[in-house]
Amino acid sequence: MRNVGIDIGGTKIAGGVVAEDGTILEQRRVPTPIDPSALADAVADMVAELTAVHDVRAVGVAAAGFIDASRSVILHAPNIDWREEPLRAELEARIGRPVTLENDANAAGWGEFRFGAGRGVRDMVMITLGTGVGGAVIIDGELLLGGNGTAAELGHIRFERGGRPCGCGQRGCLEQYASGRALQREAADIAASGGAGAGLAAARTSEGIVPAAAMARLIAEGDPGAIEAVHRVATALGEGCGAFQAVLDPQLFVIGGGVADLGERLLQPLRSAYATAVPGYGEHAVASFAIATLGNDAGLIGVADLAGSRAR
Repeated sequence: MRNVGIDIGGTKIAGGVVAEDGTILEQRRVPTPIDPSALADAVADMVAELTAVHDVRAVGVAAAGFIDASRSVILHAPNIDWREEPLRAELEARIGRPVTLENDANAAGWGEFRFGAGRGVRDMVMITLGTGVGGAVIIDGELLLGGNGTAAELGHIRFERGGRPCGCGQRGCLEQYASGRALQREAADIAASGGAGAGLAAARTSEGIVPAAAMARLIAEGDPGAIEAVHRVATALGEGCGAFQAVLDPQLFVIGGGVADLGERLLQPLRSAYATAVPGYGEHAVASFAIATLGNDAGLIGVADLAGSRAR
């Protein structure tokens, strides 16, 4: 049976018809409406297009933010002005099919678990490195939601007491040290110090930022300063994964998001830092690490699969 997956982003809505094996059969993309009140209509219109020629059982919708334990209400969404938004009921009234809501990082993690890098394991942690850090935890084949529905906010584990301020209102959260934004910050700090070559200093803008495109180029060229910035971010992430290992004991960590495109340049120092952070390392089994394989389609595929399983 086929299901529809919808991934609501800050700038675009991606949707697709997904087969039971995770294959996307048809796909659509439209800009995210500026007015939040028009968003449910945009999603309903996309579903109507996709279901016009496909027999679809259920619809899954993924969005960034906190979703209540019943997976019905979006409590808060950082990119869209939603507060206590009963989106599931609104969409079901328009669509006429069962609708599942899920956090976008959870949806991506489930997609990788079912059809991507996590196939074949029962316990997995997905860490998505973008502007911030997203997380998903699968334990014994089940997505961890938590008592209030907001589990697996891995980017907001306290990494450094009294550390850098975070957008969540706390200080020292992991995402301030291990994310795309953190990578740019580390690069700017290295450039400002005059250390590790001139590449970063030449790329730094008048605002003191090293743009992402410049970072990617310098890393590919092996620029010492850029590689040092990657090492710092990977080390922070590896130390965080050591703490996650002690609590969750996953078989596999899957790393996704834009920063994961660095591949082994990221994973090698990450594994080294993880080895020093896991309690009793060398005395018991530890996790493997892999780069996500589904790319930007992971959330769409994952939420479609979740919708199908929850509609049975």
